Amino acid sequence: MSEKLRVGILGATGMVGQRFISLLENHPWFEVVTVAASPRSAGKTYEEAVGGRWKMDTPMPEAVKNLVVMNVNEVEKVAASVDFVFSAVDMSKEEIRKIEDDYAKTETPVVSNNSAHRWTPDVPMVVPEINPEHFDVIEAQKKRLGTTRGFVAVKPNCSIQSYAPVLTAWKEFEPYEVVATTYQAISGAGKTFKDWPEMEGNIIPYIGGEEEKSEKEPLRIWGKVEDGVIKPAESPVITCQCIRVPVLNGHTAAVFVKFKKKPTKEELIDRLVNYKGLPQELNLPSAPKQFIQYLEEDNRPQVTLDVDYENGMGISVGRLREDTVYDYKFVGLSHNTVRGAAGGAILCAETLKAKGYIQAR
Repeated sequence: MSEKLRVGILGATGMVGQRFISLLENHPWFEVVTVAASPRSAGKTYEEAVGGRWKMDTPMPEAVKNLVVMNVNEVEKVAASVDFVFSAVDMSKEEIRKIEDDYAKTETPVVSNNSAHRWTPDVPMVVPEINPEHFDVIEAQKKRLGTTRGFVAVKPNCSIQSYAPVLTAWKEFEPYEVVATTYQAISGAGKTFKDWPEMEGNIIPYIGGEEEKSEKEPLRIWGKVEDGVIKPAESPVITCQCIRVPVLNGHTAAVFVKFKKKPTKEELIDRLVNYKGLPQELNLPSAPKQFIQYLEEDNRPQVTLDVDYENGMGISVGRLREDTVYDYKFVGLSHNTVRGAAGGAILCAETLKAKGYIQAR
């Protein structure tokens, strides 16, 4: 007897789709009943469709192996089988916007990992510990779409997860200028070293579109819902460089901050380790017990030691110290395909269920 909500995964054969499937195995609230992908995968079992391209380090869950992959473009058919969907489709931005809206219009909530809707004014872009109140904008979105239960909600870019939560914890000290350099794992491009051998021992100082996202998306997260849309915050000013490094999982950020109010190092660490949000209050299934940990050792956080902190859903911070040009500097680390992608979207869906936006049909 299952009272779990029935979940579909759009783009189920790709790397983020696979991460959704691995994270949702044995989930207490959600059960994957439908997998959808491009027409070339449709009609095959999930195991056949993925073939030798399973990229997770845990085995493919038995429960999904024999699910027959549906054509993601057959919106009505896919939607009829589920209570809501996660979207990780690989299409152009225009195509993604259209297909996510099409699913929403079938009265199917869509929780998306994609960037296509992140700047749609009435689509909430949420880190549940930071801005769950942005889900309130869904009511305005439903009016636009003409739906009663269908909507689109998104999670932000993976690159900002290692510093935006930190700056949020320090809000009372009014950070106003931020310089961040992110050192981003290859799984952020959907790759492993087997797919991308030229990344071994290499660094690429450019990731298309990433710097703009890293500078602007935190401001939208810190914005306010006004008149049925989200108005981004105007500060702090953030400038960013994004670099691809030879690491499989884990985005590291080196960050410099200026504050209007001058905190002590002890105050900054205190705010980090005591920072909690709605997921912790509600004890949601995927929520880290401790959202942000502070590591005292000079050589932490490290990807190999810290990327899986709180099952990949926590943020690790270290090397906080005063700076000669800025006030303080620190290093942050987050798991880019767990907290930064599928896990962050699952936590959004849990928050939406707790708030009553996602229910059984």
